[in-house]
Amino acid sequence: MKRKRIWTKFFLFILSIFVIAGCSNSESKETDDGKKVIKVALSDEVNPPFLYTDDQNKPIGYDMDYLAEIEKKLPEYKFEYTFGEEESNLIGVDTGKFDFAINWFFKNPEREQKFLYPEHEYGYSLTVLVTKSDRNDIKSLDDMVDKKLAPMAPSGGLRAILNGYNEKNPDNPIEIESMENPSAADNLKRVAEGKADAVFLNKTTFDALQKELKLDLKIGGIVSKEPVYIVYNKKHKELAEKIDKATAELIEDGTLPKLAEKWFGVDFFKDLDYIKKEGFQYEK
Repeated sequence: MKRKRIWTKFFLFILSIFVIAGCSNSESKETDDGKKVIKVALSDEVNPPFLYTDDQNKPIGYDMDYLAEIEKKLPEYKFEYTFGEEESNLIGVDTGKFDFAINWFFKNPEREQKFLYPEHEYGYSLTVLVTKSDRNDIKSLDDMVDKKLAPMAPSGGLRAILNGYNEKNPDNPIEIESMENPSAADNLKRVAEGKADAVFLNKTTFDALQKELKLDLKIGGIVSKEPVYIVYNKKHKELAEKIDKATAELIEDGTLPKLAEKWFGVDFFKDLDYIKKEGFQYEK
């Protein structure tokens, strides 16, 4: 009987832990020093130098330095980070599990209906066309007319850019093959094997994959400089406005341009011609 009572108490103790944990996920928390805990979703997709992990599995990169600067500006908040798959993170923001998500999100009409976007971007992503190294005929989207582009996801920021191009050029559209969750690595291999003329993706994605794949490829041309944003649960207007104001100040005082130079080798807040001239490099 004594052993049974011990196991009963142990079970109730474990159950109470799960109940407390469940409550803490649905209610606002505060730290011991009175700071409000903000639940932040980070992507588990490696995307240096925006976000990746060091040898101790600690998240580092431009995104983490930016968020650290925001915490300095807004000492009433403490950010609590959780890694997850991108779509799961967005669902979590929509349902209120997370207060916001950061993963170099582009703006697009579909996401703007669901999420709150700030006025100011916190950085930029360069979109590029990647070709075989011996090709010099593809430098812009105009050059992709009548050529084969590697498959694209049916939605998302990159697809929105191509859709926008086709809307402006109805007589000479780019043919786009849709594929659910296409692998960027597989698309690069398609180009290297001659199965596609080019792949359209973010430069940082290409840089990270090319370090591993070492394919006979090159960047044919930089297509655009796309602003990237935090996405918020629509109920968090006050939080979004505070972070947006702090972001604007960090751009104005030169903090974010300096972080861009630290992580990307160039101030990407300057115009695209400057970036093309200076380069866009980083060392992991």
